[in-house]
Amino acid sequence: MQGEEGEAKMRAIADWRSSTLFSAAERAALEYAERMTITGEKVDDALFAQLQAHFNEAQVVELTAAVALENFRSKFNVPLQVEAQGFCIVPQRQEG
Repeated sequence: MQGEEGEAKMRAIADWRSSTLFSAAERAALEYAERMTITGEKVDDALFAQLQAHFNEAQVVELTAAVALENFRSKFNVPLQVEAQGFCIVPQRQEG
């Protein structure tokens, strides 16, 4: 993801479900990341089947590790009051 397309996707990430910018594989990965991240959400067999339709086993493991690492960072940084460094500003999701 580079250039204008990448920037447009970053601006649209908070509303990825309604955006037309994301592929089916990206949508599956984003749904997986959300379910891994939100307390009480579960990754069910249907979602895992969607992942397997787009990614091989090694890619699913790598995606899982990347999401888990970001979740670790968020849990680590908050109590220590480590602020964002401004490298990636993600807009707030529009409620509606």
